[in-house]
Amino acid sequence: MRIAKVTGVVTLTIKDQHLPDGKLLICEVLDSGALAGLSTGVARQNPMPESVIAYDDLGAGEGCLVALTESTEASAPFRPKKVPLDAYCSAILDNIQLMK
Repeated sequence: MRIAKVTGVVTLTIKDQHLPDGKLLICEVLDSGALAGLSTGVARQNPMPESVIAYDDLGAGEGCLVALTESTEASAPFRPKKVPLDAYCSAILDNIQLMK
């Protein structure tokens, strides 16, 4: 599981029939430096090098911090139905506290 910040939403004109109803979010995966910057309010100088498209049915929006479940586990909430997902927004995070 990784922590990410939602930076946008993907709009589809045609969708795979096996994809459940919900939104596809553009998420910037955060490393420890980015997480530390959240508590100090200091923005990163450069964007994170990795973004992920994640399925969301929880209602996360732009600017939200989310927990991402990836790989095979991303489709686990939909079993036994097979869905074409590689990343799933499994939680909207209200607060992150880093321990030193």
